[in-house]
Amino acid sequence: MPITTCIFDAYGTLFDVAAAARIAAAEPGRGDLAKVWPQIAQDWRRKQLEYTWLRAVADQHCDFWQVTQDGLDWAMEAAGLNDPKTRERLLALYWELPAFPEVPQILAGLNARGLRCAILSNGSPEMLQAAVDSAGIGEMLVAKMSVQDVGVFKPHARVYDMVGARFGCARDEVLFVSSNGWDAAGAAGYGFQTVWVNRAGDPVDRLYAAPHHIMADLAAIPGLC
Repeated sequence: MPITTCIFDAYGTLFDVAAAARIAAAEPGRGDLAKVWPQIAQDWRRKQLEYTWLRAVADQHCDFWQVTQDGLDWAMEAAGLNDPKTRERLLALYWELPAFPEVPQILAGLNARGLRCAILSNGSPEMLQAAVDSAGIGEMLVAKMSVQDVGVFKPHARVYDMVGARFGCARDEVLFVSSNGWDAAGAAGYGFQTVWVNRAGDPVDRLYAAPHHIMADLAAIPGLC
């Protein structure tokens, strides 16, 4: 069936999660952070995701903001950085992450062709609304779906079920786009057409399914619809 619905992961796909550490490190008086910000950005994201998986397996769900804070605390300790003001600043910046440069144009193009565009994210509704508002892309999204409504993190099938429940579409009508290889694989196994936005050029995860398409950014997405 033709694609009718384009579903995007949020963090790392539409929004640049490394921007918080990068922006803070460039501010005056943050020399200690400037020395280690790439490590902190990488570790922060890695632990944030690991904590979602572990909580899902243990049936210990929490708000995504909690795992975001927990991941940052681990990353800062690993980097030997103990500065409450820097922690506060990094967390504040996470609520206003910029979109990647190509995002507004891609969403506008998909909208112009009559495709429904929406977010499906681990993020809480409040976090997603803040990011969308900050990036100025709200008018191009018909929904911002959060795992908070089903009480488990990706890649649980209950999360992907939210798309059909919201839009009444068949699975093969959905193009699911994520910067996380495991998320794209999970969605592919569920039955969506999937794109892995592999900005870092990482190897494909060895899982029960694989992404249908791999791209370096979002630019080629309209060609699939």
